[in-house]
Amino acid sequence: MLPKSESSKDIETKSFSEFSQLADFSLINFLNADPQSTNDGIDHKPRPVYSGHYVPVNPTPIPFPKYIAHSPTLFEELGLSSDLIKDKKFCSFFSGDIEVADSPMSPLGWATGYALSIYGTEYTQQCPFGTGDGYGDGRAISVFEGLFKGKRMEMQLKGGGPTPYCRGADGRAVLRSSVREFLVQELMHALGIPTSRSLTLYVSGTEIVRRPWYTKGSKYFEPDIMVDNHAAITTRVAPSFLRVGQLELFARRVRSNSHSEAFNELRIIVQHLIDRNYKDEIDPRYSFTERVIKLAYLYRERLISLIANWMRVGYCQGNFNSDNCAAGGYTLDYGPFGFCELFDPRFQPWTGGGEHFSFFNQPFAAEINFKMFCNSLQPLLKENKEDTEKLDEIINNFSKLMSRKIQLMWSKKLGLEKYNEALINELFNLMVISKADFTIFFRNLSDIPENISFLKDCFYLPPTEELNTRWHIWLTKWHECINKNFDTQEISKSMKQVNPKFTWREWMIVPAYEEAEKGNYSLIKELQSILTNPYEEQSLEISQKYNLLKPREFFNYGGVSHYSCSS
Repeated sequence: MLPKSESSKDIETKSFSEFSQLADFSLINFLNADPQSTNDGIDHKPRPVYSGHYVPVNPTPIPFPKYIAHSPTLFEELGLSSDLIKDKKFCSFFSGDIEVADSPMSPLGWATGYALSIYGTEYTQQCPFGTGDGYGDGRAISVFEGLFKGKRMEMQLKGGGPTPYCRGADGRAVLRSSVREFLVQELMHALGIPTSRSLTLYVSGTEIVRRPWYTKGSKYFEPDIMVDNHAAITTRVAPSFLRVGQLELFARRVRSNSHSEAFNELRIIVQHLIDRNYKDEIDPRYSFTERVIKLAYLYRERLISLIANWMRVGYCQGNFNSDNCAAGGYTLDYGPFGFCELFDPRFQPWTGGGEHFSFFNQPFAAEINFKMFCNSLQPLLKENKEDTEKLDEIINNFSKLMSRKIQLMWSKKLGLEKYNEALINELFNLMVISKADFTIFFRNLSDIPENISFLKDCFYLPPTEELNTRWHIWLTKWHECINKNFDTQEISKSMKQVNPKFTWREWMIVPAYEEAEKGNYSLIKELQSILTNPYEEQSLEISQKYNLLKPREFFNYGGVSHYSCSS
């Protein structure tokens, strides 16, 4: 169980010393450290980690850190004063200098291992030792866990330097990927989608790291040059960073009987997941197996809801491996993600992703990750037939429940009282043929247009006469559906609550991180303001600048329409 009462704290935290008093470490206090780890956190070279839930490791601070941004929304939610960004210790700590930590903060950070499965296939090749014992947080180091207004949150430095899981890399994140992660977490939260959150963003004034990327205007599929980038650290915040891949790692060790404590370590990590992410929904008086079954049921609900929300706003995870799938049911690990502009069910921004992680295939990818999650729980049921059948039933119903949730989502986007398969399938066909912009189309449709003329600025090509006729027929059928029982003004209002006005457009983000490399952070601030209010109508100037179709030159443009890893 988690320590001490998680009572509400309403006092605003204004200094780093006050911040330190919020510390309350459950993971490192109640889980097992790797028995081969060091006592001083100097553990930065790749090595196999055979047991334990985490490795104590110190982050490597970026030299001469410069403040770029923080999230006022998250600061307020956590009860933190924005004055903290002027506190030198606060700045040092969240740019990787853990030596400034005050008691009762931990003097060490921690990294965790996890397994990898891709679309249900277990892999170990990505591990440098070929066993899976060297795969995990290679550049993400957690440094703080505490209670904020009664809510438990963990804070993790992305780009905090190498860990035993770094696989020979430098453990750094470049400014480009750090800006993207900082901004997209702000956007996803504002869209109402469960997600890890953005706390702060710092860049080094002197440290440069090299990464493969694309030349300006490149049409290459893969990066064609090496680019120098400033190293940066973004702090992401979540109730926990437990992943499906973590549970998989411990379940694999149980199956292979890799060490005597393997079963206990799996049981402990599952109980810790319950305590961290499902505490209010799972009665501690249940037997342990009852808690495990309830956990599977609740995670199924959360994951299904999450994927439906991703689809609603055009989000594509790109690399939805089990290790990028949060066991708490929220979005995690923004690497090669993207948002669909030109509507394409097969949209996939990541060059290494393939169609199995494409936009419309995400429900299937989620189902497979869920099966891997449940397979990891099965050893805890000790082959009890009744419990195993309950878990199997939860797995088997995933697809049916996902379909219902997706249908409900499309119905809400269209203002329909109930799902109309023929109407929606014809809409998808028309959107593809007409080359419609996903976000602009649904937002304009939310005004309940009478004819196609009100939708023409949604299309990347002008509709033909034949298409105009087909659109007229579709709009007529749609109006017949929505006008039966409801006031169209109310329908329009409800549609605008699920169809955002502003979205992530990669070609608009590129100038922000390119200017940031030059020391100009104004575009980041501007985008942060816009993306934290995606449903609002905002000013005409903002709309004319940010609510636009993707320019022709950015199609098939390396680093914009597609990219490898944005690390």
